[in-house]
This record gives sequence, C-alpha cells and structure tokens, in this order.
Amino acid sequence: MLKKIHAYIAIFFLIPLFSSGQEIITGLQTNQLILNNNDILQTKGVADTLELPFFDDFSGRSYIPVTARWSDNFAFVNNTYSDQQITTGIATLDAIDNTGRLYESASSWGFEADHLTSQPLNLEFTPAANIWISFYYQPGGLGDEPELGDSLTLQFYAPDEETWHSVWKAPGVPAHKFKPVIIRIDNPRFLKRGFQFRFVNWASLSANINDPSMIGNCDHWNIDYVILDRNRNESDTALTDVAFRAPLRSILKTHEAMPWKQFREVYLQEMGAAIPVKYRNNDIIVRNVTRNFLIRDLYTNVVTHSFSAGATNISPFTNVDYNASLIYTFNSANADSALFRITCSLVTDVFDPKANDTIHYDQVFKNYFAFDDGTSEGGYGINGQGSRNAMVAYRFESFIQDTIRAVQIAFNDTYLNSNLRAFDLVIWNDNNGLPGDIVYTADEQIVVKDEGINGFYTYMLPDPIMVDDVFYVGWRQRTETFLNAGYDVNTPHNGRQFYWLNGEWYLSQVNGSIMIRPVMGRTIKPVGVDDTYPDEEHNFRLWPNPASGVINLESEELASSTSSFVTIIDLYGREIFKVRFSERIDISSLKPGVYTVIASLNGRTAGYKRLIKAR
Repeated sequence: MLKKIHAYIAIFFLIPLFSSGQEIITGLQTNQLILNNNDILQTKGVADTLELPFFDDFSGRSYIPVTARWSDNFAFVNNTYSDQQITTGIATLDAIDNTGRLYESASSWGFEADHLTSQPLNLEFTPAANIWISFYYQPGGLGDEPELGDSLTLQFYAPDEETWHSVWKAPGVPAHKFKPVIIRIDNPRFLKRGFQFRFVNWASLSANINDPSMIGNCDHWNIDYVILDRNRNESDTALTDVAFRAPLRSILKTHEAMPWKQFREVYLQEMGAAIPVKYRNNDIIVRNVTRNFLIRDLYTNVVTHSFSAGATNISPFTNVDYNASLIYTFNSANADSALFRITCSLVTDVFDPKANDTIHYDQVFKNYFAFDDGTSEGGYGINGQGSRNAMVAYRFESFIQDTIRAVQIAFNDTYLNSNLRAFDLVIWNDNNGLPGDIVYTADEQIVVKDEGINGFYTYMLPDPIMVDDVFYVGWRQRTETFLNAGYDVNTPHNGRQFYWLNGEWYLSQVNGSIMIRPVMGRTIKPVGVDDTYPDEEHNFRLWPNPASGVINLESEELASSTSSFVTIIDLYGREIFKVRFSERIDISSLKPGVYTVIASLNGRTAGYKRLIKAR
C-alpha cells in the first residue's frame, strides 16, 4: 500500500483519513499483467549449472525474469515503475507475489516479500579469480518509496552448508537515481558449484490505513543491469553498452489512442512531427551510434515508412533525448480502425548487448479515446469527510460530430472487494474549460473489475450521446469511501483531469491519468445484431457452430481480398479480437458463450453470424 504520496504525484498523506476530502493515490491489490498470464508465465527449472559470465539487464519482453538465468518468478519485469533506468527494462521487487496478488503474509509490522533468485552457478574458483557481482538499484522509483524499517537485501547461498547468508543491505531511504553496487565474492564457502545469489524485499504495510479499499502494493525496489564475472575490480561499474533507456510512447501529439475516423479529420494537428527516443552511453569512452526507424501497417504487414537519422557520437555516461524528425502521417485503406508498429533501433559496436538496442510501440486507432498507456501503477479516488457526492471528470474532445456509445473504466481489485459499490456514471459538456452541465448520467452503476489484460470494464449507454466538441467523462461517488480506479503514472494528464468537492471544481494535482476511455461511434446492440446488420449481408459460411476450438469460414469474395477482416464481439458489444479473414480461425481463447462474428471488406461490413462458443 502506498504509505505516502510521492512528490512527483502530490503532497498528500494517507494518515489523516478522517480529514476533509482530497485526492488520494494508493498501491495496487493485484498486478493485472501477472494475474492474467499466470498460466503462461510459469518458470521452469534449468537442469545445468550456469557458467560465468552472468548478465541480465531485463530488456526482454516477458513480465517475469528469464528462466535461463533466474529460478523464481516473483519480480515484475517492466518499463513503468521508473523513468531513471540506465537501460530499458527493470526488475521490480514489491509486495505482490508471483500469482499477481498481494502477499497473504503482508502486514504493517513487516514481512518477507519478493525474491529474485539466480539459477545455480559454477563458482569453483580461487579468490585470485577476482569474481565480483555488480548491479544498479533504486528505491521507490515511480512506485512506493520504502521506509526506514524496510530494506533490500542481497544474499549468497553456500552450497555445502545449504544456507543463505546476507552480504549487503540497503535501508528504505529516498533516492531518485539508480545507484551502482559492486561486491567481491572471495569467501571459500561461496566459491563452489551450485552457488546462487538472491535479492530479498523486506516490506511493511502502513499501520494507518483503516479503509480496506486503500490496502495495496508497497515498498518498490527497482533493479537493473546485474553482472557476475571473473577478472573484475571494485571500480568495474562502467558498462560497455549504448542502449535505449526508456520505452517508446505514442507519436501522436496528445493521445495514446484515438478513433481512426477522428484521426483522419485532424491528422495535420494531431500527427507528431518527431519520434522521441531516449538512449544512453554507459561506457567510459565516447561511442558512436546510428539511429534507424521503421513504421509497419500491422493489418497489411507492409512497411509504410522507414528512415535513418544517421550516426552520432555520445560522450561517456550521457543521456540523450532525441527527436527524430518525422515527415509522415498514418494512412490506411481501412475505414474503421488501423494499427501501426513503430520500431526504433540503434546500430552499436559488435561487443554491445543487442537486446536493449531495439524498442517497439503499437499505435492503436480503434473506436475509443485514451490518454493512459493501458497499464495501472496505482489507484485513484477522492476520500475523506465531505467526499460524498464528490465527482471526477476527464476532458476529451471530439473533432467531428460523433456519439459516445460506452465508457470504459479500469477499476482496481481491492482487499475483500471493498470498492464493489455503486457510483453514478456522468458525462458533462464544457463550461469555459471546466465541466459544465450534465448531459448524461447513469445512476447506481456497480464497480466491476474486468478480467481483461488491462482491466477495463465497458459500461454501455442505452442510447448514444451526441458530441462535437469538448466533453468530460467521469463519475459521482455516492459515499465517502474510496472507489480505487486504475491510475497510470506514466502519462501526465496535462490539465485535463478535474475533481469536484463542496460545490467547486478543482484541477487535479496528481501527475498521471485516470484509466477512463469514452467509446465512440454507432451503438452495437447486445444480442439484437439483426437490427444492426441487414439479412442480405449474410454472405459467408461459418461452421461448426457451436464450436470449441476452431471455426471454418468460406467466402470467395472475402478470401480473395487483402482488405477483409473478421471481428468477434461479445453480447455487450465489446470487440474481443480482430484478425485478417482466414478460412480457419482459432477461438479456443474465448470463454463459453454467445458471440457475433462480423466480416468486413474495405472497411465496410460484409456480413455477420452468431457463434456459440462451447466448452
């Protein structure tokens, strides 16, 4: 649980729970990325003892440590809990276990939380081999700062004794940047085959939280660039590596995602003029690097744009924030959606690690506006005395006349489901830069934590709401109890987020974005799709039906086109997935139930079929 709100968010404390209402950010009860991938992301033992060198900078694409190097999967590999890493990717140790849930042993008086344990290594050497282990660590980052009673500990395993020994400890004190550590391994008890090392997070929940909806993740420690090797010395903390140090983000000027038809109307003002990248020379000498960029249409698998920004020299230990000039705009023949993958790569010396030299970002154009990046690092809400009927609103703008047909909100899991209560869903018009009159309200909606990978639940509107300018989407709470909506700390709201207390609207003082998205376009009616698509458009065959694993599709016209797609929606009108038209489509990932299979050609609906997914 966040025991205090960091300076980068706001100067608030969770101690005065019975003070006047205010904005609060808390930690997460679950890690949705781990929770929904637990069956896939299970580690498997490595049979052989590893030989030196040992190296990991956590730049892979898995959410857990690589099993070839690590023997457990408690740490969370990510790019969102820090903005100071020396290379892209970090391992975060926190209070959420390897199933994605808060540790059952979590308490305010302290508990043993995450481990990060190496596979067994062969250290059958004499002390003269000069074996050293080095790593970088950061307490807190963009998560919760550990307190003085908390700690990160490094332990070594003595194989003959079958015992772990603590060799290094960092107390929970604030530190903005990553700190290097290097430790010599020369004790004969460790210089054995079967040696292991591990990091251990000793954490504690706040003793001041009385509201169970605010209990959540705490005491983050970020680890980067772990090296264990021979022939080193105590000053050997410089890294012969030029690498990206941050993930790629949206290259639109204001949005992470937006409806395709909206973008096509305002591409001149919304399309970014550059691709911003961040990289670093971690070496002690000047290094030369070439920057290359590529954009691919994932619907057609065609490269739509590529260029090189040339080579440049980088001074030692230097961070570079570079904007690669972009003379390009996204374009697609598809009428309703588009998806582009942006790839940035560095050409460095042959001795550089290569996994951290390439980054990707998928630019999404579907049917919703989004300012968040789809991952939640905290929980947001209004709490305290006087917060009954408090309201939260996020400003959006429709650049053409359009309709809102649903609102998606990513509410967080909470302790004992304590935030599963009613709220009012509200849409406002604009009043000189603030929420104005209420144009729509749906009273007594229930907080629902969706099971999807990013936790968004879709609240369908019975009738679409017309908009053609600035509008606001949010909620009105019915009690003084914390609602705990997902909060993305990596995307500043830039003055778009507001809250209402005691008859007055205030600009949000926390630095991030509520995970709330308006869904635009015509209403997809649950069940009654016959009212949406006419009978004469049933021009493809689908079998078997019911089906459990694979469905077969047949249409000569659709099969011969490169612009035909198949979309599957559920009874609530939510798009489950969209793929290019194929004669065989795997539906084994769908839950049992009734779905609609919609075929489209050149961006227009070509037909639909009801589908029953069997167990």
